[in-house]
Amino acid sequence: MLKRTLILTLIFLSIKVVSQVKPTDTLTSNLIIPLRGQVISNLDKKPLKGAHLFNLNSVIGTITNDEGKFEIKTSVQDTIYISYLGFQSIKLKITNDLLKGNELVIELHEKAEQIEEVVVKSHKLIGVLEIDAKNVPKDKYARIHIIGLPQTYEVGVRQRKKFNSPLDALFRPIDFVYNMFGKKPKQLKKLKKLRDEDSLRAMLEKKYNRELMMEYLDMNAQELTDLLNECNYSDYFIRQASDLQLIEAVLLCYENYKAIKKGSTKRENDK
Repeated sequence: MLKRTLILTLIFLSIKVVSQVKPTDTLTSNLIIPLRGQVISNLDKKPLKGAHLFNLNSVIGTITNDEGKFEIKTSVQDTIYISYLGFQSIKLKITNDLLKGNELVIELHEKAEQIEEVVVKSHKLIGVLEIDAKNVPKDKYARIHIIGLPQTYEVGVRQRKKFNSPLDALFRPIDFVYNMFGKKPKQLKKLKKLRDEDSLRAMLEKKYNRELMMEYLDMNAQELTDLLNECNYSDYFIRQASDLQLIEAVLLCYENYKAIKKGSTKRENDK
């Protein structure tokens, strides 16, 4: 009798221990937990003020303060993208151990080649011919913003790429993006969030490295350029536009292409 009671007691205790441990692990993987830390230079260990941090999964971002410190909401398995002008960008995978520890100290390494700073001038037209005639840019590839219209326009028309064969035309970058967004609609939503949220727009207006776009579009730099060329954007615009402007350009091109595809499909079905 005593032996049976002892066995039952041990079983009860083991069940109690399991019930206390497993839910904790499950909750940790689902909880949104603030990640705190500091971004510094690997060379002199000085804090990097204004470093950008993006959660690639939830599409939220933040900027380090004067002391290089930050706080960003994360969950286990999220990926945080960290960048600073002139330094090598990194991606940080969030783990249970990372969230349980103290504040992080993230060191960024300087790039071997410095990125030349680009200054983009905006040409705004107000609708008065006498005034606008003086403000229209002389550069044939400059972008024009007209008050009251959401998109910008490029002066002049870029010659579209010619395809040498039907097989070559099948691998057009815009078709790749169209098909990718069809299979991965979350990627499209993430790009739209980058475009639409004011805090993210403010960050992207100052970025020129294209890395976030390449991450979400699963493209390298040349493939991104080919896509924008096919969307009738010049090399001049691609070089000088901010990341925000390029995201707007890709989304506008995608929406126009989607409308054309749906229109052609509808006509074919009507026949």
